[in-house]
Amino acid sequence: MNILRDLSEVCDRARGGALSIGNFDGVHLGHARIVEQLIQQAHAVGGPAVVFTFDPHPVQLLRPDQCPPPLTWTERKAELLGDLGVDWMVAYPTDQRMLRRTPCDFFQFVVLEQLVARAMVEGPNFFFGHNRAGTIEVLRELTDEAAIPLTVVEPYAMDGQYVSSSRIRQLISRGEVRAARAMLTQPYRIRGMVTHGARRGQKIGFPTANLHAIDTLLPAEGVYAGRARFNGHLLPAAINLGANPTFGESTAKVEVHVVGWDGPLYGQPLEVDFLERLRDIQPFPSPAALKEQLERDVKEAEAICGQS
Repeated sequence: MNILRDLSEVCDRARGGALSIGNFDGVHLGHARIVEQLIQQAHAVGGPAVVFTFDPHPVQLLRPDQCPPPLTWTERKAELLGDLGVDWMVAYPTDQRMLRRTPCDFFQFVVLEQLVARAMVEGPNFFFGHNRAGTIEVLRELTDEAAIPLTVVEPYAMDGQYVSSSRIRQLISRGEVRAARAMLTQPYRIRGMVTHGARRGQKIGFPTANLHAIDTLLPAEGVYAGRARFNGHLLPAAINLGANPTFGESTAKVEVHVVGWDGPLYGQPLEVDFLERLRDIQPFPSPAALKEQLERDVKEAEAICGQS
């Protein structure tokens, strides 16, 4: 996977292929269905499979108070799309000039002039151009005029509802990470920098990495089983999202106990996959009682990691 941060970086190897424009937040099963068709069309025209996305989401500029937290950061999105077979991702730095382009201008500039697309693949609810005036019907008119084949991919349905980033966001916000995982192509992941904490966990035999500067949606408060990724390591983890009422703390934190790791983590980036919610945050009568529960949490987290 190759990431391009601006259209000025587009080279000939990224032109003349199949193109899909969209946010692709989370890279879920609906996105995977689009990518499958994108790759087929790329092979048919003998060019690369290309995704064009805005970074950040246009809503961040147009209505920042209404912009939901993202499910993926740019590099993670590129990684997930690359795993599905996409060759190039253009993460265009969102600006007002591009957002003000009419659908026709956007199509002419991005699709025809910059990426020289020879095929396009989109979902039925695709919108583009100023004020989202470009619908899938408008796109079909433009592609027909340019003699570019357009493939419209139906949404992916699960349990009688379409899979969407907003639906997955709702599940994660409720802590239902297992249900969200069933709709994603990979487990839900966050990232952050490890900073110093109160070191209470270390005193009872369960040191934790305190994560800060998290730039994606956090699951609901609770204790989770997951996996920690850092410096080439992949280890089971028990994750605490919330306060620590046993010690009278009310400030919510993200604490990750990396099972089997006793080396330093401070000042390092850490990525965490969420596999399953284990329990609610609760106070315990003593540090000893908390330690007993943490032992059970870690054992359960290890078992879940071994099955995933």
